[in-house]
Amino acid sequence: MPELPDIVVYIEALEKRILGQPLEHVRLASPFLLRSVDPPLIRVEGKTVRQLRRIGKRISIGLEDDLWLVLHLMIAGRLHWRPRGAKVSRPRGLAAFDFPNGSLVLTEAGSKKRASLHVVSGDDGLRSLLDPGGLEVLEADLHEFTKVLTASNHTLKRALTDPRSFSGIGNAYSDEILFEAQLSPVALTQKLKAEQIARLYDAIRRSLTQWADQLRRESGDEFPEKVTAFREGMAVHGRYNEPCPRCGAKIQRIRYADNESNYCANCQTGGKLLADRALSRLLREDWPRTLDELELLTIKKC
Repeated sequence: MPELPDIVVYIEALEKRILGQPLEHVRLASPFLLRSVDPPLIRVEGKTVRQLRRIGKRISIGLEDDLWLVLHLMIAGRLHWRPRGAKVSRPRGLAAFDFPNGSLVLTEAGSKKRASLHVVSGDDGLRSLLDPGGLEVLEADLHEFTKVLTASNHTLKRALTDPRSFSGIGNAYSDEILFEAQLSPVALTQKLKAEQIARLYDAIRRSLTQWADQLRRESGDEFPEKVTAFREGMAVHGRYNEPCPRCGAKIQRIRYADNESNYCANCQTGGKLLADRALSRLLREDWPRTLDELELLTIKKC
């Protein structure tokens, strides 16, 4: 699932291309993409793009008359910048947004179509309907971060990836953050020492900022086409059985249903291997069976 660094770079690329441009037409190849009916989608056509905004892992396009298009890419949704009027081919193609200078095309790999599009009126509607409410760690101080982190007693993996607690962090970057902070994914938030919380806070800010900078460099002036959860240069995510870049030990993983955490036992758990059953015991019914379900918890009221 595209996370904060990916979404930030997407938005920056879109600002260069569609800010100040009229949205001429929206072409839906899949009617199931649109998850709202009021205001109707047709109202956005002909409106000029005034701003773009990130809400968690969502991309929000602000148009004239206080209208918003909100895209949630979920796990397999991706954006592409194509020549104006580019064909939208099923089954991967879901929609195209036509502008005078090109078309923004939304695709989604796989058979489970989870990406969504909402049309929302006004800032209040945007926040109340689609904002999970997670803390923006890059904008918060250590005190604010500590308050949110310790409000409930969850595993660190769960706490970081819950969009109601922290904004924009998902499965991939949470692995990298916990490796950077040298903390176990199953450590409980209310058991952490002040020094560990400070280390985690610094690791989040450093990891998200550095990855956003790296993705900017990779894309340059081009539209970001290589958005993936598995990137060269990641320390632990997607690197099961490969050597840890810090100590050389093999990267380990734990699984719970469709979820996975990658970690270095030597660097993060004092050499202890974490069994899948241990994670399941800690999470019990508190963690939805997939990160996808965790995301969907925040939009049930829509």
